[in-house]
Amino acid sequence: MRIFPMRFQLTLAGTVAGLLLALGPVVAQQPSPAQPSAPAPQQSSPAQPSTATPQPLPAPTINSVMADRPNTEGAQKLAPVAPPPIATAADKLPVDKLKIPRGFKLEVYATGMVNARSLARGDKGTIFVSTRLLDRIYAVTEKNGQREVKPLFSGTLYRPNGIAFKDGTLYIAELNKISKIEHIEDNLDNPPKPVVIYSDLPSDEPHGWKYLTIGPDN
Repeated sequence: MRIFPMRFQLTLAGTVAGLLLALGPVVAQQPSPAQPSAPAPQQSSPAQPSTATPQPLPAPTINSVMADRPNTEGAQKLAPVAPPPIATAADKLPVDKLKIPRGFKLEVYATGMVNARSLARGDKGTIFVSTRLLDRIYAVTEKNGQREVKPLFSGTLYRPNGIAFKDGTLYIAELNKISKIEHIEDNLDNPPKPVVIYSDLPSDEPHGWKYLTIGPDN
């Protein structure tokens, strides 16, 4: 039997303890022979981004706007409550309450245009009126002192809020595109189909309506 010095025994014990601590995590990570390893979870393929062009929702009608209005008791106490897009009768317009400078005269030019938004004047005096919620453009013409309101393009436009007129052509800014109608004043009774000239505008609905004007560079 050999007896080692105490210092050698302590050094040997420390070395063994260090090896056990170093090997401990490795030993613990080895699977038990009695317990088979769990199968690796299957990785699902990443979702492919949609390449379909988002289509705008159908333009609302007066009935759909009315149905969307809040009708609870609490909602009715809020002020103001936005009215539905219904044209105000001429005799209900508060013209006498409007203040104008001295020497000016104020009168109703035309009525009956639901949800009127923007105006543009044609070369021959036609007044074009756009809408935001509805899908039409109005044309106001005058003959022998009588004015007539004609709805144009009903069912073929989407959010036609902005309009501009230049050299016989009416330009219309819809939600996500700009169209033009040439020689429109010569074809008010049978207007040609609008021709799209730009179609890369944002399609966001909230506050997404567009305005339009002709710049100084034409």
